Amino acid sequence: MSQSTESTTESNPFTRPGFIVAAAMVVALVAVGIVIFLLPKGQSSAEPAPASSSTVTASPSASSDGGKSICGLPGSAETTLGTAPQSKWELVGRIATPTDPKTFGPGESDSSGFRTCFAHSPTGALYAAMNIVALGSSGSTDLEQKLADKLLVPGAGRDAAMRQAAADSRTTGSSTPIQVRGFLIKSYTPGEANIDLAFETDKGALGRTTLSMRWMDGDWKVKPADDGTTYMGATQIRDLSGLILWSGV
Repeated sequence: MSQSTESTTESNPFTRPGFIVAAAMVVALVAVGIVIFLLPKGQSSAEPAPASSSTVTASPSASSDGGKSICGLPGSAETTLGTAPQSKWELVGRIATPTDPKTFGPGESDSSGFRTCFAHSPTGALYAAMNIVALGSSGSTDLEQKLADKLLVPGAGRDAAMRQAAADSRTTGSSTPIQVRGFLIKSYTPGEANIDLAFETDKGALGRTTLSMRWMDGDWKVKPADDGTTYMGATQIRDLSGLILWSGV
């Protein structure tokens, strides 16, 4: 089992120790045959909540603290997102990722596929979080270094992430394909957002993790832990209860 775990760690960017790490850590364990449910005591296995067909009703406007997108995307005074946005999806690496360059982002993309500039709104924060996850799954050292440099909040965590990205020469993508299945914006202000994302592996295992986002320099960035980890509280879940269903595949 240790040999299998080591092999998965080598090939799966979500499971290696770097700023790409912990998002699918528990899910990856399932992929190598270690099934451990880390459910809080008393949590039920209720059926997943039905997907909503409603769209976000927020109209573009100046954000409440005056922050402007670096590429001119419209902001919103909304502070909640209670339904799934109607999203267009495209593959980034092997992960279906939302895209709306004129409204929510990414508003900018370079020749390497690096994607930046998201709207100053709850939906913009959600799109930014999902795109960062997808970029991190690509296995590209160049993209990992750009992520650490451009899309992490400066500090000890970003410094650690940049060191880890520079030291990591592997370019193989994830051997355990995952796709987003749902989200929950746990909190949102014009300056900070905490976003839960749920993923499913190709084997049907579900995992949930949190990204802590900060609005700075005209874009959403991830606040990493001091060790460079961008994802917090990764756990395996039984179903999608409590989440808003949202998926591109």
